[in-house]
Amino acid sequence: MPDMLVRLYDLPDPRPYYEAAAGRGFTVRRAEPWEREALPCFVRDHFNPPWAAETARAFNHTPITAYVAVRGPQLAGFAVYECTRRGFFGPTGVREEDRGNGLGAALLFRCLESMREMGYAYAVIGGVGPAAFYEKVCGAFIIPGSDISVYGPLYESMSRERA
Repeated sequence: MPDMLVRLYDLPDPRPYYEAAAGRGFTVRRAEPWEREALPCFVRDHFNPPWAAETARAFNHTPITAYVAVRGPQLAGFAVYECTRRGFFGPTGVREEDRGNGLGAALLFRCLESMREMGYAYAVIGGVGPAAFYEKVCGAFIIPGSDISVYGPLYESMSRERA
């Protein structure tokens, strides 16, 4: 899976995504310190278990480099940045039953805006699955020759551990 690059100095207007999520009763906000255990558990239970370790790293930064989508007390989605490598966005995910509400895009933009505020001109989206989504929503483009990702060693070591 290739990596993608996003020009942070030329992001589209994210307000329609924020408004869509809010209009459906969701709040998209930075994760809070007391979610240090709950968020990685949510990620492990609903998504790819290795993402839980990456997500936990977000709580080592100040400010916390994770955003969550919630409706009431219920977690619906998450996104992190600066966890795998500097300048990287992801992982991210929205619970299957909450997809289609603009949460993925809202979470993405919260992270990208935070990265821009940190001084980055570009962000890398690593090991992309839904390339068409990122291209459409934020103008990301595939980095040529990036099929061998920074995630390769991670997944190789996990395969050895499971064997």
